[in-house]
Order: sequence, then structure tokens, then C-alpha cells
Amino acid sequence: MDIIYHGHSCIQIMDGDKSLIIDPFLRGNALAVTKPEEIKTDVVLLTHAHMDHILDADLIAKNNDAPVVAIAELAAFMSWKGVKTIDMNIGGTVNLGFAKAKMVQAFHSSGIVMAEEKTIIYGGMPAGFIVNMAGVTVLHAGDTALFSDMKMIGDRHAIDIAFIPIGDHYTMGMEDALQAAEWYNAKLVVPVHYNTFPVIRQEAESFVQQLQSKGIKGLVMSPGEKITV
Repeated sequence: MDIIYHGHSCIQIMDGDKSLIIDPFLRGNALAVTKPEEIKTDVVLLTHAHMDHILDADLIAKNNDAPVVAIAELAAFMSWKGVKTIDMNIGGTVNLGFAKAKMVQAFHSSGIVMAEEKTIIYGGMPAGFIVNMAGVTVLHAGDTALFSDMKMIGDRHAIDIAFIPIGDHYTMGMEDALQAAEWYNAKLVVPVHYNTFPVIRQEAESFVQQLQSKGIKGLVMSPGEKITV
């Protein structure tokens, strides 16, 4: 199984000719090296409704005739854009055939800002995903603050790889992310949601070094980088 980090919070998980992508944000990310038109995938998963997580979802879904999986309110919004959707909610699991995706809690906000109309569309609750694919368990924590039930999630799921935000300001910063990494108890931790914008600049290598001092394996991935697990 291969995992590509596309920058910001976007990851793509692939096994053979099957693929899913989470939180595609490529056109709006100056650090991204892949265009949305280049993405080939079977499913698009969205953790919440902020534009830096959904910007390219409808384009990628349409190009691939792929469904968008999201919490009910966000799925409804995406359906208005003319894409197929699978709506779900926190605690639920969807069987995608080649993978299973369980939606777990995150602490954040979630809404679509319509600047011209000066309105905000409620996007449902924010979430993370636990994806089981090809015998590997991957956690995408979503945008989140630190919360104690991360330990429960780690205790109940044998997580192989955890993608955890470290950017601060809009999510937890490195100090809280270190605690989250301990609680999730993943075999490998990859930091995400940093450096895309000036306000979330972080030294990811320092984060990984601090993980290693706690006996946790960490890895900094560059946009476009692929790992095989």
C-alpha cells in the first residue's frame, strides 16, 4: 500500500488500482506539486467544510466519477455541486469495498463562508477518519484541538500511521500534538496542516525530533512524497 502526502492536510491512500483521497486542497496551496486534474481516485473523503479541505473535492469527484464521503450536512452541500455523495456521521463506518472508513470526533469548527453573499453555511460537525485498507490502519485526525478522547481512540484502534495537525493558530500546535501522538499510540506519526500559510509556520523536523525523544517514530513528508507501507 502506498500513501502520498499532497501537502496541507491532503493525503491519498492507494492499494493496487484502488485509491481514496482525503481533504483535497491543491489549487489553493502554493506548496502543492500536483494539480487536481492529475488525481486518479475512487473516493473522496472530507473531514470538515473549510475551504482548505474541500476546494478541489467536487472537481476531483467529477473527473473520476467518484463519490464524496462526508458528514451529512457537508455531503448535502457537495451534492448541490452535482457530485455523488455518501453521507455519514461521527461514530459510523462506511464500507467502500476496498477499504472501510470510520468517522471519529475532532474539535474544530466547520462552515462554508460565502463571501459575496455574506453568509456562512453550516457544514456539520468536524471529524477525523480511521481508514482500514489492505490490512493497514491509517488515522487522519482532521483539524482538531487536543482532547482527552484521543486516548480512547488510540486504545480502541491499533493505528499504524497517524496524520496529525501541528500548525497551531487554527489547530493544535506542536506541544499539544505531541500529547495527541502519545494518546493515539500510532506506530508512525506524520505532521500535517503546517507551513501552507504564514500563520501556521512550524518546524516539522523539530516536532519529529521531539516525538523520537518520547520513543515515537515520526516522519516529515514533503508535498508529493510517497511512502510504501
